[in-house]
Amino acid sequence: MNFNDMLKKKKIDNPETPEVLNDAMDNDYAETSENIAIDEKSAEDLLKEELSLANDKYLRLYAEFDNFRRRTTKERVELLQTAGKEVIVSLIPVLDDFERAVKSMENATDINAVKDGVVLVQNKLNSILTQKGLKPMESVGQPFDADLHEAITNIPAPSDDLKGKVIDEMEKGYYLNDKVIRFAKVIVGA
Repeated sequence: MNFNDMLKKKKIDNPETPEVLNDAMDNDYAETSENIAIDEKSAEDLLKEELSLANDKYLRLYAEFDNFRRRTTKERVELLQTAGKEVIVSLIPVLDDFERAVKSMENATDINAVKDGVVLVQNKLNSILTQKGLKPMESVGQPFDADLHEAITNIPAPSDDLKGKVIDEMEKGYYLNDKVIRFAKVIVGA
């Protein structure tokens, strides 16, 4: 054993010497710095992974929403194209009845029979439309309401109790499931 080895052994055995303490501190600092650098890299890597996961999740959510939007738009277009299909299919028999009525009018000698046939077709049409939710608006004698009526003109009221009320109806108004779909065109007493 040489002198230098003995000196090193003494320094290690006696940790109170300033040189040994400084060396130990330097070693601890170096190890801590390396650990911090490793921890920073792992924290940075963790944040990158979280960011990539969040981006992936965002892209998937965006794609899912875009697909949903396209699907609902397509369904809306299809609904608008076929919305009246049920009503039109139910009106085809009425169209057939009108065609038969026109043919029978060409050769008819009895006007009353033709009139009765046309009334039957009108009743059939009214019943189909009523089943679909159409309801006629009663306007004559009612107070004028701008939410329901469209005033065409004012005429002098035949009596004082008809002032501001509907005197005559030029076109009937209609409700569809309790919503006004056509305003009644009326004449109002002044």
